[in-house]
Amino acid sequence: MKKTLWTLSFLLAVLIGVAQNKPNILWITIEDSSPQFFGCYGNKNARTPVIDKLAEEGVRFSNAFSTGTVCSPSRNTIITGVRTFKMGTGNHRSNYPIPEYIKGFPFYMQQQGYYVTNNAKTDYNVANAKAFTQEAWNESSGKAGWWNRQPGQPFFAVFNFEDSHQSRTMTMPYEWYLKNVWEKLTEEERIAEDDFRMPPIYRESPEMRKHFARVYNSISLTDKRIGELLDRLSADNLRDSTIIFFYADHGEGEPRGKTNGIDYGYRVPFVIWFPEMYRHLSPWGTAGAVSDELIDFEDLASTLVSLAGAELPEHLKGRVLMGEKRSEPAGHLILSADRSDNGIDMVRSITDGRYMYSRNYLPFIPQGRYIRYMYISEIVQQMRSDYSADRLDSLQKSYFEERPHEYLFDIENDLWETKNLANDPEYKSVLEKMRQQLDDEVLKARDVMFLPEYEIGLISESETPYEFRLDAQKYPFEEISVAASLSGKRGKDIAEEQVKLLQSKNDVVRYWAVMGLRSQPREVLDNFREPITESMNDAYPLVSLTSAAIAFQFWGNQKAADILIKNCESENMDIALLAINFLMYTDNKAPFVETIKKVHEMPERNYHVKAGCMDFLGSLNLVPNNFEYRD
Repeated sequence: MKKTLWTLSFLLAVLIGVAQNKPNILWITIEDSSPQFFGCYGNKNARTPVIDKLAEEGVRFSNAFSTGTVCSPSRNTIITGVRTFKMGTGNHRSNYPIPEYIKGFPFYMQQQGYYVTNNAKTDYNVANAKAFTQEAWNESSGKAGWWNRQPGQPFFAVFNFEDSHQSRTMTMPYEWYLKNVWEKLTEEERIAEDDFRMPPIYRESPEMRKHFARVYNSISLTDKRIGELLDRLSADNLRDSTIIFFYADHGEGEPRGKTNGIDYGYRVPFVIWFPEMYRHLSPWGTAGAVSDELIDFEDLASTLVSLAGAELPEHLKGRVLMGEKRSEPAGHLILSADRSDNGIDMVRSITDGRYMYSRNYLPFIPQGRYIRYMYISEIVQQMRSDYSADRLDSLQKSYFEERPHEYLFDIENDLWETKNLANDPEYKSVLEKMRQQLDDEVLKARDVMFLPEYEIGLISESETPYEFRLDAQKYPFEEISVAASLSGKRGKDIAEEQVKLLQSKNDVVRYWAVMGLRSQPREVLDNFREPITESMNDAYPLVSLTSAAIAFQFWGNQKAADILIKNCESENMDIALLAINFLMYTDNKAPFVETIKKVHEMPERNYHVKAGCMDFLGSLNLVPNNFEYRD
C-alpha cells in the first residue's frame, strides 16, 4: 500500500514537473454581448477600460462567432467541442444524452497535468450533467480557482461573469437593475440614457433609451468585475505566465439578438492576451493586433487540448488556433439556432465574416416570437406597445412579422442588418454561393436537428442522437433534407411539391412537408384545402397536429380545433409545446383560452409548456406580462 502511494506521488510530481513549462490559461467569459458595445470595437460611449486594455496589449478578433444564439447550446459546443446539430443539443435546456466517450474537454487537460476549474456556471445542456461536470473539472463551484492547485502545477481556470446577462439588461424589473447594477457603479462608470447612439433597429424614444441604457451599464459593471479578477491574478504573481481569453457566450441579449439566427445573435467580442513568455504562441502578433480570422466555439476545445499537449480525440473537429499544430484558417463558418425556452425555431447560417446568410425553416414565426423570459421584459412590452400604436418604422415592425425564408446581410456595410439583400440582383452570386455552401455543410454534418424534438426525445431513450444520425438506414437524411429544403419557401409550385410529399412513407418527410405548408399564404393554401384537411387523419401525431393548425388558422375547421386542444393536453411535452406554439401564431385564440388555462395547471408540465401557456394568455392580456408571472 505504501509503495503504491509512493509511486502515485512520484508520478504526480513528475507530471507536474513536466507541466511547469506549459502556460497557465485563464478564460473570462461574459454573457449576452455583441462587440459593438465595447470600446475596443470602436464604441466611444462604452465604459470598458479593462477589456480595452487587454485588447490594446493583446489580439482582438473581428470575426469571432458563437455556434448558437442562446446560452446552453453555445455552452454545449464550448465544453464538448462538437456542434449541437451533430450532438442533438441545439434545443435550449433539452437534457439529451451524448456518447460516453465524448468528455468535457478539460478532462483531457487534466491528463496532461493541468489543474482545471470552473467558476461557476455550467448549463452544458447534456443528460447526467452532474456526472459530466464532475469528470470534466477538478473543481466547479462558486469558490473554484487556480489557488487550490499543487505548487507549480499549470492551471486552466474559467470565470463566468453574469452581469451582462439578459436578466440584468432587460428581464429583471427596473428597480432590481437600479439596485444590482446602477448602484454598483461610480459616477464615472455610469452611462446616462442620452450618452449613446441608439441602434436603428430600435425606436428612438426616451422610453427605449431608458431600457437600452441598461446594456451599457451592465457591461460597465462586467468590466469592473473583470478588473478585480485580473488584480488577483497579478497579486498572485501569475500574470506573466498566464494566457488570458475573453469572450461572450453569444450575441446581444436585447431583442433581435439573442435567440435569432442572424449576425447580431452570433457575433461575439473575443480577445486573447499573451504574456511575454508565451508571445511566440500567437500567430497574429500582439500589442494591439487585430485579426479578421474566422473563429467559432467549435475551435476552443481543440485549441486548449492541443495547447495542453494532448492528441485530439477523434470527435474534435474544430481548428487548432495557435501553437505548433495550428490549423489552416477557415473560409466560412456554419452556425445554428434552434428552440430557445418555449419558443421553437430552426435557422442555419453561414458567414465568411463580411456576409451573413441565414436560412429560416419556420418563417411563419417572427423574430420577436413568444418566449416568456423575453416577453415579460419592459423593453419588449414597450416595443409591442409601440408596434400596436403604429410608432415603428418598417424595419422595427419586421421584428413582429413573418420572416422571409432567407436573409443575406452585408455586415461590413450594414452592421445592424437593416437591409436584406437576398432578393437584390446585385448580390445574386453571393447568395447562390453561400446557399450552396450551407446546403453542403448541412449534408456533410447529417444535421440531426432536422428531426423534430419529439423524435429526438424518443431516440434518446435508447441511444444518442449523435450516433443515430450516422446510421443511414435509421436516418435517411438526404430524403428528409429534400423535404425540409422546401420549408419556408412560398408559392403554388412549392406547395404542390409539399402536398405530394404528404404521401411519403417517412413520418419526418411528411412532417417537413406540412410544416412547410404552414408558412404558405392563404391564397396558396386554398388550392390544397382537401389534402391538407385529409392529413389531419395522419397516424403521425406531428403531421396531424400541424395540418390541424393550418386548417383552423385559415379555414376555421372545428375538427382541427379539437385536434389542437387534444395535443395541448398531451402527456408528451414536445407535442404539447408544439401545439401551444401553433396557437400563439393563430389569429383566433378565443376557443383555446380555457384549454390553455387548464394545461398550465396540469401536474408535471415542464417549464417550456407552462411558459408557453403564460405567453398565450399574456398575448391576450389575460395575465400580467411581468416578472412575477414569468411561468
